[in-house]
Amino acid sequence: MDNDDFSKRFSPGFCLIPREDGIPRAIIPQNSPGSYIEEARTLAASGGRFLGLWAAGDPEPRICTAFLLREGLIVLVLPLNLPEDPQTFPSLSSFLPAADRFERTVRDLFGFVPEGLEDSRPWISQGLWTVPPLASPPGTCIPETPTPDLQEYPFVRVLGPGVHEIPVGPVHAGIIEPGHFRFQVVGEKVLRLEERLGYTHKGVDGLFRGREIAAGARLAARVSGDSTVACSLAFAQAVEQALDFSPAAGVRFMRALLLERERVANHLGDLGALGNDAGLGFGLSQFTRLKEDLLRRNRIHFGARYLFDVIVPGGVRANLDDKAILDLLEENRLLAAEVGDLQKIYDDHGGLQDRFQNTGVLLPEVARRLGAGGVVGRGSAQAWDLRADHGGDPYRRFPPALALAHEGDVAARVRIRFLEIQESLALCRALLEHLPEHSIAEPLPDNPETAEGLGIVEGVRGEVLAWVRLAPGGVIRAAHIQDPSALLWPALEVVVPGNLVADFPLINKSFNLSYSGHDL
Repeated sequence: MDNDDFSKRFSPGFCLIPREDGIPRAIIPQNSPGSYIEEARTLAASGGRFLGLWAAGDPEPRICTAFLLREGLIVLVLPLNLPEDPQTFPSLSSFLPAADRFERTVRDLFGFVPEGLEDSRPWISQGLWTVPPLASPPGTCIPETPTPDLQEYPFVRVLGPGVHEIPVGPVHAGIIEPGHFRFQVVGEKVLRLEERLGYTHKGVDGLFRGREIAAGARLAARVSGDSTVACSLAFAQAVEQALDFSPAAGVRFMRALLLERERVANHLGDLGALGNDAGLGFGLSQFTRLKEDLLRRNRIHFGARYLFDVIVPGGVRANLDDKAILDLLEENRLLAAEVGDLQKIYDDHGGLQDRFQNTGVLLPEVARRLGAGGVVGRGSAQAWDLRADHGGDPYRRFPPALALAHEGDVAARVRIRFLEIQESLALCRALLEHLPEHSIAEPLPDNPETAEGLGIVEGVRGEVLAWVRLAPGGVIRAAHIQDPSALLWPALEVVVPGNLVADFPLINKSFNLSYSGHDL
């Protein structure tokens, strides 16, 4: 479908505008709940993936819903009419199951009530507030459902002979973020898993309000620490689109290099942890060593191990001289060789493969319905990768191959990580060998009027989405960061039943989702 045919489905004059920094993206206002539902159905029926849903409050309450199509990123914006109390909007969950938790989150935080949503339980709220914290004006929008009991979340329970319940978390034995998992078990087999998240909620959307762009960028970088590059880049893209600013080619190359280094670091850590969970401590020690070496070079050449605040709206805060480029190319060569050797060990290790294969299977059709992307989606035959599908410069010039598997098990997700490391290293090598001269950061233009922008980046777990609304003068009126973990946590619930309780840590690590990025 070309852009003209695609545009006919929407309001007159609408078109997807290509951008040098990545995927074409557009915001489409909706004039009624009816058109909102109709357009959402059309996008879903056209093969669009639901990416997320969020709300914005004062001074213009609205619901924003994102879809990713092959043609580009679409965000439907439904205004909410004041002074109705409480505000309502139509639920999409009847035909988009993945929308359920997003709509519950909006209800918890803003008090906007999703009409038609069957699950009335809270999601982000832990019962610690009686008034939605982001209600606009504060205290005017009260949910129709009562405040939940602080002591009891109504988990679904399985009844029958021999069935028992195992609660795990939110405090865990390891140094990890908090999340609660409730298992319904018979013998050693899991019958049902249900999650309870929200323990790392920080009020990020509210913290964006009223900040200058630079302060907003620092906040975006800290949404999920292991994805700081992806979140920073998505936020920068959103601001730059709102201000009609295009970064220089050298900046785009440097940003892509940083993003791929973040991907490689995460995959190295995951592969080591997966080996360890399956009983191969050697894998943990070797991959941890490789990751640590990469992080130390980050510190030397870019000023931060995890690359915090290196990407900013308007550019980057790093430059590479010839000596640094040669050092990173040598690192690249050695890392590719060592990862290749370790992959052979993993592939040939019978004990590992016995634990990996046919464990935690996510069927391709289920992955499609849940909108799964990233490693999890591509391990279940979902052929989505923004770098290959919609990569702007330099991805158009050096397109990475799409890593894809169909089995949907832990083994498939391990294989995808190995393939992506090698593709990322090849891309990094090309970027370093052809790195243009670039300015570290350019001043952003002023915006005399209110402006909105979108950013979307293929992060380590999938698509990281950012939306920003700027008041005149560059002050952030509202903003939102969407981590892909929000779409993938429901998929984890689906794949665990039928497996042994002892396999849950391995399955969970094969997803390796962010709590902080989900809870916001």
